[in-house]
Amino acid sequence: MAQWLNWLKRWAISLWMVPVLAWGAGPAVPIDKAPVTNDPVRLQHGAKLFVNYCLNCHAASMMRYNKLMELGLSEEQIKENLLFTGEKVGDLMTIAMRPTDAKKWFGATPPDLTLIARQKETLSYSGADWLYTYLRTFYRDESRPTGWNNVVFENVGMPHVLWELQGIQAAEITTDNHGSKHVRLTLVQPGLMSPVEYDRAVADLVSFLQWMGEPVAEKRKTIGIWVMLYLAVFFILTYLLKKAYWKDVH
Repeated sequence: MAQWLNWLKRWAISLWMVPVLAWGAGPAVPIDKAPVTNDPVRLQHGAKLFVNYCLNCHAASMMRYNKLMELGLSEEQIKENLLFTGEKVGDLMTIAMRPTDAKKWFGATPPDLTLIARQKETLSYSGADWLYTYLRTFYRDESRPTGWNNVVFENVGMPHVLWELQGIQAAEITTDNHGSKHVRLTLVQPGLMSPVEYDRAVADLVSFLQWMGEPVAEKRKTIGIWVMLYLAVFFILTYLLKKAYWKDVH
């Protein structure tokens, strides 16, 4: 009975969330699985990409630069490679651009990216999956103010800041008999990276964004395993103790 009630509760919560997910999911396009990594070297590379390409417009106002020392970077490495405008190692990762200017230039204020990987999670895919697909599906669209559009986020206000690395993609858009749009991307101008190299770089960046949303995730998972092992051993001891207490009754 209890199991049935728990199932009914989960079903009710999922049903309640359907309108919210449908409102925020965007176009129904395939979301690729992100090859997320916990390798410190690749997370360091992701942090470098974030600071060089994202931090100009997007803040990470709940993250401090010195937190990156947990990825294996020294204070000197952070100063030499990630600080460019007089910030201090203990400063928050904020930006100089004012929200009013950002809204004027892009049509909307660029969101803070500290928790972006967690904010994009749905019942169908992780936030890392969405970001990985998003950053790989920009294409040229001269009808847009920035000259760029995106398969996952249609009519996006953000330009493709990584285009020099990826190159320029063109889109072939078709509509099926049901009125659904389908977009096929073709690389028409190569970038500084090959497609494989670019996908790997995006995976590093997305891995860093996911890490930034919860830096203690790996520690939490490790603690969780030990807690489950403790509970398992405690259950066995409790069961044996129960048998000892009740042996004369049974």
